[in-house]
Amino acid sequence: MSMPYRRLGRSGLKVSLLSFGSWISFGYQLGDDLAVRCLDAAREGGVNFFDNAEVYAGGESEAIMGRAFRTLGWQRHEYVVSSKFFWGLHETPNMTHTLNRKYLMHAVDASLERLGLDFLDLIFCHRADPETPIEETVRAMSDIVSSGKALYWGTSEWAADEIVAAIEIAEHHHLHKPVVEQPQYNLLERKRVEHEYARVIEDYGIGLTTFSPLAGGLLTGKYLDGIPEGSRGTVAGYEWLRPAFEDQRRNDKVRALKAIADDLGCPLAQLAIAWCASNPNVSTVIMGASRVEQLQENLRSLDVLERLDDEVMRRINEVAGQA
Repeated sequence: MSMPYRRLGRSGLKVSLLSFGSWISFGYQLGDDLAVRCLDAAREGGVNFFDNAEVYAGGESEAIMGRAFRTLGWQRHEYVVSSKFFWGLHETPNMTHTLNRKYLMHAVDASLERLGLDFLDLIFCHRADPETPIEETVRAMSDIVSSGKALYWGTSEWAADEIVAAIEIAEHHHLHKPVVEQPQYNLLERKRVEHEYARVIEDYGIGLTTFSPLAGGLLTGKYLDGIPEGSRGTVAGYEWLRPAFEDQRRNDKVRALKAIADDLGCPLAQLAIAWCASNPNVSTVIMGASRVEQLQENLRSLDVLERLDDEVMRRINEVAGQA
């Protein structure tokens, strides 16, 4: 199956159904050479959207991706790239854990410098900020879009009522409104996308760029017998993933899902990614990879997508539980 492209919600922007993100891998498991090879393999597979964030590897993830773009010699019109802001890189007032205007204006300029780009296609508010009025954040993000430093903006892991508030403030003041949300979505984490966001999607047409389709790697099945060396469970700074990898209830579900994948003759990872992509409200499923071969294998999830008939979906829901 060739790569499909879906509109980002009701915007006119089209993104590949499967996309490539740098979270955890760039700067931790991937240096420049391997990043170039992975981006090249992703584009060869039809990927046009590449996701990043200011905080990933303390800014080094953006720098690596920017250097990879230049090494590959891609034309700017050929790809869509994002970054996300909230956590900050400087432990000073106004520069960390905030979405105030001052921080956002600094953050987008610094992100563009690290990536070596004139503009970003998408920028996200990486988390909600309870200490900054939503109107201030909306005005700042809208001004960034108006300046040409970004083309669209959105949110990540915001509550539905916060997204609605941002949209309605933007509409009331004739500002650029958020068009996309980036939530976690996988077979073990589905309630927010399928329930909390249901009305936001229906009423406002918000797009979804979902992340962690493999639940941080749990849905590959490789943690069923413990945490192997060299896996994400051993990466410094990501020790917080270990409890999920060692959760017996979750691993029981993974074993049962693996049996379904085995019956289909595909790896569990491909089944999990295909399942995410089967949701028509998902604009793109962001995949991560630490090896070219892993990325190429995950891209073959598109072939599994065509085989997710009603009976397979019924079996999956019996194991994973309805949202």
